[in-house]
Amino acid sequence: MTLAGLLRRPRPHQHKAPVVALEHVTVRYNGDAPALEDVSLDVHRGERIAVVGPNGAGKSTLLKVVAGILAPTTGKAEIYGYGAGGHICIGYVPQRSHVDWKFPVTVSDVVMMGRVAKIGLLRQAGRADWEHVRASLEQVGMIPFRNRQIGELSGGQQQRVFIARALAQEAELLLMDEPLTGLDSPSQEAIFDILDLLKAREMTVLVSTHDLQLASDKFDRLMLLKRRLIGFGHPGEVLTPANLQRAYGTHLTVLPGSDGMLALSDTCCEGDDHG
Repeated sequence: MTLAGLLRRPRPHQHKAPVVALEHVTVRYNGDAPALEDVSLDVHRGERIAVVGPNGAGKSTLLKVVAGILAPTTGKAEIYGYGAGGHICIGYVPQRSHVDWKFPVTVSDVVMMGRVAKIGLLRQAGRADWEHVRASLEQVGMIPFRNRQIGELSGGQQQRVFIARALAQEAELLLMDEPLTGLDSPSQEAIFDILDLLKAREMTVLVSTHDLQLASDKFDRLMLLKRRLIGFGHPGEVLTPANLQRAYGTHLTVLPGSDGMLALSDTCCEGDDHG
């Protein structure tokens, strides 16, 4: 969150409105071809949504629009019925490659950043705020690491710390950009155990991922992007052969899964900032 975002008054909510509403959103970087084009959708309270698509499809761009980091070139983005930006109810976890893990900050300090977003930059954190930090770390199983430098942790542990930051912030909407990339299966399962707890509290969660099988198994609905919104709904409705061909073309490998289902993996290279 920017300095201006920390100083301004938080946006109000219309709790009968969708948590996220995008209307004909298009985003262009420096006048180039659109990274997102004419995307319209609604996301409702308590949903766990996977944002999928090939590299460069606009997944990260969509999350940044929802977070208020990027303004649409055209169209409208709303959170609880009000314009995106300035909402302290949003927890945002960027891609790990976009974080300076060498910056000297402890796990507790990272989580306290969530309280700063909640209480404001000019107010000093008090005992109650540090209790929020402790409780948030406890919920994600990271109390033993609270005094460690964030860069000393594994990738899965770092993701859990960022979720704790959102908990300390008392976020109602959690956005996670490729949080599962590079994590082994036990680390991924630990993340989903925490996301299951958040779902029980009706927190809304949007996660971008390249893993279509995981997206199909673990999420309520899928957004399939290739700059435009190709499909949005339950996995069986979205991951049709026609939609997959539109999104991935030849960049798709279909593998037999152990449970008889098809495991679908995007073979495009990762690392496009506009993905």
